[in-house]
Amino acid sequence: MRIENDLKLGFSDVLFRPKRSTLNSRSQVELTRDFTFKHSGSQWSGVPVIAANMDSVGSFAMAQALAEHQVMTAIHKHYSIAEWASFLESADEKLLNYVMVSTGTSERDFQKLTEILQLSSHIKFVCIDIANGYSEHLVEFVQKVRETFSDKVITAGNVVTGDMVEELILAGADIVKVGIGPGSVCTTRVKTGVGYPQLSAIIECGDAAHGLGGRIIGDGGCTCAGDVAKAFGGGADFVMLGGLLAGHDQSGGDIVEKNGQKFVHFYGMSSASAMKKYAGGVANYRAAEGKTVLLPYRGSVHNTIEDILGGVRSTCTYVGAAKLKELTKRTTFIRVQEQENTIFGREE
Repeated sequence: MRIENDLKLGFSDVLFRPKRSTLNSRSQVELTRDFTFKHSGSQWSGVPVIAANMDSVGSFAMAQALAEHQVMTAIHKHYSIAEWASFLESADEKLLNYVMVSTGTSERDFQKLTEILQLSSHIKFVCIDIANGYSEHLVEFVQKVRETFSDKVITAGNVVTGDMVEELILAGADIVKVGIGPGSVCTTRVKTGVGYPQLSAIIECGDAAHGLGGRIIGDGGCTCAGDVAKAFGGGADFVMLGGLLAGHDQSGGDIVEKNGQKFVHFYGMSSASAMKKYAGGVANYRAAEGKTVLLPYRGSVHNTIEDILGGVRSTCTYVGAAKLKELTKRTTFIRVQEQENTIFGREE
């Protein structure tokens, strides 16, 4: 047993220090990024925010809506081949530029991934997603997918330390997904005692990935637009959002009414709700590592994504970054013990 004494930080532990800026308006900030990915050689341009591959977030409807903002959606893995075929009938190449196909790591998952990718040559992104990215099986699966689909942009995760980021990139991943336990409906840290404060994970994993020419996604922990900006400031190339994009018309969750108000079910993909829905229940050898909540129904996602991106643009103006790409170079974080004045609570 050993203890690391270096302090690790989450988003609530810091604020941006403002800096002198030549920008006169938020409208001057460019949020699109251009990437060329290490292994696939593919090029991509867009706003590097991703809707999480949860079945009450990463829906086909979400992909269609967010593509209008050049924002990506990781489609959840529970759609059938027939549902994919129906979606792809009306999806043009522009839309598919902002779509990721999610998969697990079983042989059945590989066969399903193969069938989906055969439906359209325009699908560019694959997201290999398991809760514990430290499994040797993930590395082997990444190698298998890279050998089979050499032209695809492969994302793999989740991990929180630089050594595993490097191993996944060397195995064939273009992008590594970073985050264990920070999600709003994730209970991994409570059930297992395992995790890593998200901002420090992004800083350390980004450093490891960029040294090898890879990229990272900061996945989880964002409670507001300011947290999204902090993730970018810490070195995330992409930021994945779950709870912030849940509860909308396009999210795919079940809408229920209570006391005359509309709510939407939202749950973690390792929750009892998810396992009951897709696996018949929680296996007797494991514990559920997610919770189920009711979120107030929030209408269209367009207003929410515009608010989030507007917040990131505003961050850039405060630190003098004309482009999102420049934000991390213009970032100085200060340690704080308070974030906001909550005397009147939070705005509804």
